[in-house]
Amino acid sequence: MTTHELVDAASDDTPAHHRGNGRPIDSERTITDLVVTGTIPAELDGRYLRNGANPFTGTSQHPFFGDGMIHGVRLRDGRAEWYRNRYVQTPFIADPTVDVLDPSVVVDLTASKANTHVIGHAGRILALEEGHFPYVLDGDLSTVGPLDFDGALTGSFTAHPKICPVTGELLAFGYSMFEPYLRYLRVSADGRLVQTENITVGGPTMMHDFNVTRNHVVFMDLPAVFDLDAAMRGEMPIHWGEDYPSRLGVMPRDGSDADVRWYDIDPCYVFHPMNSYEDGDTIVLDVARMSHVWRESMMDFPSPSLWRWTIDTTTGKVREEQIDDRPGEFPRVADRVVGLHHRYGYMMAIPDNPSYDDPMSQSGAILKYDRTTGQRTEIDLGRGCIPGEPVFVPADGATAEDDGYLMTFVYDAGSDTSRLVVMDAATMDDAPVATVELPRIPFGFHGSWVPSAVAG
Repeated sequence: MTTHELVDAASDDTPAHHRGNGRPIDSERTITDLVVTGTIPAELDGRYLRNGANPFTGTSQHPFFGDGMIHGVRLRDGRAEWYRNRYVQTPFIADPTVDVLDPSVVVDLTASKANTHVIGHAGRILALEEGHFPYVLDGDLSTVGPLDFDGALTGSFTAHPKICPVTGELLAFGYSMFEPYLRYLRVSADGRLVQTENITVGGPTMMHDFNVTRNHVVFMDLPAVFDLDAAMRGEMPIHWGEDYPSRLGVMPRDGSDADVRWYDIDPCYVFHPMNSYEDGDTIVLDVARMSHVWRESMMDFPSPSLWRWTIDTTTGKVREEQIDDRPGEFPRVADRVVGLHHRYGYMMAIPDNPSYDDPMSQSGAILKYDRTTGQRTEIDLGRGCIPGEPVFVPADGATAEDDGYLMTFVYDAGSDTSRLVVMDAATMDDAPVATVELPRIPFGFHGSWVPSAVAG
């Protein structure tokens, strides 16, 4: 299908997020005769999984409101054994007439869209969305059900928990438009919710992500503010709060509300940090920062770029510096340096002219930042080839931080198909180590490499 045919397939009133490769797909598939170009490293034993919003009814009011669909490729012994895509079986699939903005639905903690992230921890695969309970999946991507940690979880659970590479703990939080507005959550390495702390913030805000270091967590209390009246009217309930201060809250990982120390920063919004770590009396955070969000409308998303915040815990000041003016999102580091000093980070480049209607006008790229030398390198995927979030997978016996692979789905507008690419993270060569040909996978959000050791 050509680009013109892609555009013609959408009527004039089709929402922008359902055009081009935003078009939902309408079936679940299992494909085992996958075509591979190149050589899949034999050491890769696990699943590359990615979540995204794919409305079961075929349409949604907003890009965030589609139903969670997991796309996965199973790699083992140098082979791509299968591709599967499966809806997370939430109440919205059982009854597609349910309104995600209905107040009675908002407070039902099982009523998750489960559409934002997918991770593996403590033998479970978890589909995540930040307003509700996680959903557990099995190794074939079938839904097991919602997870409340044996009744210990009584509120929402973030889409962006962090797995500590030292302790194996899953560090998380949950926010709400009702008090308590913020809770800190700590899950043990064996999957038990062992700590819940209410955290005092200035009001109900959308805290999409947070930061962890070896000994601390850092909350980002930023001006994406809930409007309860708008929610009760069934409207999108978040807006930019001009008078709401921007702050970073530092707390020991086993601390409480009384231990949080707050640091003022310039107004901004961050959906996704790259990583954070302690360096003497400072805490360093690399983040994908934007000047604001949702100021004019719910489609008001300025392009973020990489910034560094350095918190001086002695003076109480934060140094803010822009690292790059190249737009990029979905930053990641190697899992083994989460919360620890990182040299390398990876991002999905945002094209200069992003458009659902004309993907062939865009050139996709994956960015790599060397925070020691300050150098940026990139993988150029070519015109009309748009990647998602780059996920780092270590090579067997890796010693260098960047010794491994980057995985992501790439949409090819020229053929209207997708592929899983396995790239060399150390060399950043444009040519993939391996490519797995796939049917079209709509643009989505976040994903993970889940080794077989974590989830069969």
